[in-house]
Amino acid sequence: MPTGDKDPFGLRRAALGVLRILMETPLPLDLGELIADARAALLSQGLQLAAVDESLLAFILDRLRGMLRDAGHSVDVIEAVLAQRPTRIDLVPARLAAVREFQALPEALALAAANKRIGNILKKADADLPEPDIALLEEEAEKALFQRVLLMAPLVHSHVANEDYADALKVLAAVRGEVDRFFDEVMVNVQEPLLRGNRLGLLKALYEQLNAVADISKLAV
Repeated sequence: MPTGDKDPFGLRRAALGVLRILMETPLPLDLGELIADARAALLSQGLQLAAVDESLLAFILDRLRGMLRDAGHSVDVIEAVLAQRPTRIDLVPARLAAVREFQALPEALALAAANKRIGNILKKADADLPEPDIALLEEEAEKALFQRVLLMAPLVHSHVANEDYADALKVLAAVRGEVDRFFDEVMVNVQEPLLRGNRLGLLKALYEQLNAVADISKLAV
């Protein structure tokens, strides 16, 4: 990959060309799959190649970051979308538009801050957290959050599957009240391991929903 100002093979320019084609062509082309297919084709011709798929994807997404900045998109919205390492480049404009629309909602900043807080909590937790168990819920606030997550999960999944990203984020905006109440009334890191694990599992389930379209913690001030 080129470093600094040197780019003897014109890879930056080539990456920008690929991005423009993918963004402007209404075809469901996956950048990750295209990279893998190109590498497989070269290997089939006897060429010896290092496994550069991830670094090449990161390189191209970094070019996309610059392209979007030049197009006038705000840095926080760009970072929210690119944090998910999207490979369907044709869907990036729709995700950007949805995040901008979400950002204008009164719930946006509070949920962005909550998402950041949840992410920090989960970083310190075990990687293998259980699914939340309704039988282990004790506080009314965690029961309310559990029910909200249960209700919105299929809606968010359906909207994302249909590429209705703005509608997915509108569904997520409705969870603000339950999230605020949860953090006001519930202690997550309690001594009892089953109770602690269940609450962390609930936060993980919520976190996955909050980040279904973009990493909204990037919108936090």
